[in-house]
This record gives sequence, C-alpha cells and structure tokens, in this order.
Amino acid sequence: MAEEQGKDSAAETEKVIRYPVIKVRLYPNHEQSERLEKTFGSCRYLWNQMLADVQEFYAATDIHYIPTPAKYKKSAPFLTEVDSQALCAVHQNLRKAFMDFFRAPKRYRYPQFKTKKAQKDSFTVYCRPYRSGPSIALTEDGVRMPKLGCIKAKLHRKPECDWLLRSVTVTKTRSGKYFCSIVFRSEEAKASEIIPTKERTIGINHSLIHFYVDSEGNSIDVPDAVRHTKAKLIKMQQKLSRMDRGSKNYQEQSQRIRLLQEHIANQRKDFVHKESRRITNAWDAVCVRDTDLIKLSQQIKGINVMSTGFGVFRECLKYKLIQQGKIFIVIDQYAPTAKTCHECGFVYEALSSREREWMCPHCKTMHLREVNAAQNIRDWGLAQFRKQEAGA
Repeated sequence: MAEEQGKDSAAETEKVIRYPVIKVRLYPNHEQSERLEKTFGSCRYLWNQMLADVQEFYAATDIHYIPTPAKYKKSAPFLTEVDSQALCAVHQNLRKAFMDFFRAPKRYRYPQFKTKKAQKDSFTVYCRPYRSGPSIALTEDGVRMPKLGCIKAKLHRKPECDWLLRSVTVTKTRSGKYFCSIVFRSEEAKASEIIPTKERTIGINHSLIHFYVDSEGNSIDVPDAVRHTKAKLIKMQQKLSRMDRGSKNYQEQSQRIRLLQEHIANQRKDFVHKESRRITNAWDAVCVRDTDLIKLSQQIKGINVMSTGFGVFRECLKYKLIQQGKIFIVIDQYAPTAKTCHECGFVYEALSSREREWMCPHCKTMHLREVNAAQNIRDWGLAQFRKQEAGA
C-alpha cells in the first residue's frame, strides 16, 4: 500500500521542461537600427563564408569540417563590431543544419546560401550569466541586449516569475518591421494523460470547400475578413503590374502589398490559434488524417491548398492537446476514409472525387462525403490508439 502511494506521489510530482516564447514588436532608434542591420549582414556573410569553406574543404579532403567564427575576424574586421554571441549562434545553426541533413536527407535539404532578398533577416543571441547580471534582460518598456542597449518594445505579455530567459531571436520582415522572439525555460508539472472515449473524441477531415469538416457534421470556414483582404490584395497586385518597375509609385505600391500580406498572415494565425484552442478545450482527443498538403496542392490546379494554413492548424492542435494531457491521433494518409461506409464498413471503390453525397450499395445509407470521412477518421483513430495501448 505504501509503495502504491509512493508511486502516485512520484507521478504527481513528475516535471516536464517547456520552452515558452513571447514575441514582441521592437521600435529601435536610428542608431540601433543601423546596428541591427549590421548584425543581420554580418550573420549572413558569416553563414555564406562558412558554408563555402565547408564545401571547399570537403571537396579537397573528403572530411566535413566547419570553421569557427574567430577565423574570419581578421579578414573581415566588421565582424568585431557586432555581438559575438550572434556569430556563435550562426555556427551552431549551420552545424545543426548539417546534422539534420545527414540524419534525414529526405526530410531536410542541404544547407543553402543566404541572400539579401530573403523573406526576412534574423539573428539569435543566447543569454549568458555574468557577475554583473545576465547579458539579456527585459525592462519595463523594452529588451536590453549586448551592443544594442535597451530597445523599446511593446510588451503585451509578462513572463511568469519562474521562467528563465534563454535566448532572443530578432527578425526584420520585408515591410521593415522589427520583432523579437524571447525564449524562456520553464519547469512545469506534467499533465495526467486522459483516456479518450468515443463521446469525447472528434474526427477532423481536411476540406477543399471548407476549412475542415468534423465528425459531428459541423463545417468550419475561413473567416470572411481573410477572404475580403485576399480580394483586396489581388486588386493591388493587378495595379502593381501596370506600373513601371523601379519607379517611385512601384516601390510605394510594393510596400503597401507587403503590409497587406503581413496583415493576411496575422489574420490567418489568429484564426488558427483561436480555433485550435476552442477544439482543445472542448474535446479529450482529436483524430486527423496525415494528408500531404504539398502533394495535394501539386495535384489540384486552381486551388491554393497551402494558403488556408491547415498544416499549421494541425501543429497547433498537437502541442496544445499534449500540454493538457490530451490525445492527438494521426491516421494513415492513404486510408480510404471517404469511400468507406461508416455504418457497415463497405468500401465503395467506384466513388468519384466530385461526388459530395453517395448512397452505400450494401446498407442503403445516404452519406455526406466529408462528414462520413470525418466519422471514419474518428473511429479508426480510436481503434489505432487502443491497439497501440494494448501492444504497449
């Protein structure tokens, strides 16, 4: 009895390490902006130089070796003007990129050279403890970083008292906005795992017409605000195509388009996070299909599958469910969920991809294609979970 109580208390005190992130908008002054641009350029230069030397050294000796940033400071004195931690982070990122590529070359591509025309510039600085205090700290109205001083920021959220600051990643978007992603380390009690039941489990089927259709028969669409903004973007891009490339009007219109594209991305993120949070709070388990969205977008012409953000939606569901001890189940992407009758299990091979409704030839049940697929995803996901639990 005492041993069982000891096991229970140990399970209750089990801790997990999480890395919460707070993203804030930065408002640097002119001097700080110049320093940030110099850091972006130095990190990009160092990445390209190290990658080129890795390729040259490997071609000559057949040995993989990544030089340290100190090797380049004599030939490029401007590297000494930026924070050395940012340069060390470039070395670590390149090393990790090669390790990922060697471990799974089909999933990760070979490291590529960086260009000024990228979607965004970024650099990372790790927090180091010193006698005088940590190298990075949050103030009441900003973020203090080495060689940059205190940069004014819009702190919309405060970290918990037990969170330890680990690193910051500063990014600049194509529209000229600066952001800072602050990474913390947190030790939290592990949530107890919830055993899913059919009544507390929902199946979600990706839809080309809607955003998704669930096993309860509900169809969720992307908000109208996103559609209206996309229509506005199309008109602005048409107007841009009629302007002289490189003119002042062309540059001003390009900047308006960049701002609108960021606005659309923020609208999509807001919808995805709110919808995933609503589902996480309402259900104990979520079953989805491992649909390859990239392959699907290549097969279907005329529909921008990737623009809806369903892939990000699945990832948000996964980590939010795991944080609460709930279950996220993924079934095989080739499972015939749409062609299988939910009532009797008959597989209707003659079902066309254009048919939205169909009647089962075996049991004469009328099905809505996407609702039937979501119900099969839920039932097959539960069966898969129980089989794995029995095998474990």
